[in-house]
Amino acid sequence: MKLKICGMKYLDNILDVGSLLPDYMGFIFWEKSARYFDGTIPELIHTIKKTGVFVDETVDNIMSTAEKYHLQAVQLHGKESVEFCQQLKSKIDAKIGATIEIIKVFSVDESFDFEVLKPFENVCDYFLFDTKGKLPGGNGTTFDWKILENYKSEKPLFLSGGIGIEEIPAIKNLKIPIYAIDVNSKFETEPGLKNKSLLRKFQKNLKPATLNPKQLHNEL
Repeated sequence: MKLKICGMKYLDNILDVGSLLPDYMGFIFWEKSARYFDGTIPELIHTIKKTGVFVDETVDNIMSTAEKYHLQAVQLHGKESVEFCQQLKSKIDAKIGATIEIIKVFSVDESFDFEVLKPFENVCDYFLFDTKGKLPGGNGTTFDWKILENYKSEKPLFLSGGIGIEEIPAIKNLKIPIYAIDVNSKFETEPGLKNKSLLRKFQKNLKPATLNPKQLHNEL
């Protein structure tokens, strides 16, 4: 199970958290976010995929940002259509010529219709499920993961939305394959500033070994 740490903002903190070797590191390019990123991404080990998070942005702006920051993944967190994803995918292939993963986000509640995913199958690399709330993301709450039992796609998925240390036992009990866990606000001392020690504990306890809530509490 891979780990994505999202909402990075400060240079020293990026380097510090980067030493944990997460699989993905997310930078939010949506100006309304408290974690909006407009700084410099330091050199990171090549195994960490720099991920740009966008909300209803234009294809051209996504492309220019991807080139500027040498992104390896693009996360679409708005109401982007199938046609938009196809256009972005085509431009990435034609202009950049490198593999940039496209992660399409869907905000989930108890009424979510999984049929809406089908048209996106061929234009995205991954689906990410987040909690439906007032903001496009970063609401800091989980949704009822039992809903994901209705997920029938073979497309790898990211699980997001208010995930912290206490959610590890529930994650391990999920009966569906999770490609990656996306964490953010539960590991912050302030928006964009991550607690490395807490993240390290999360990494350690996310490993496949059997762990019950009592054991988890004792380790912390």
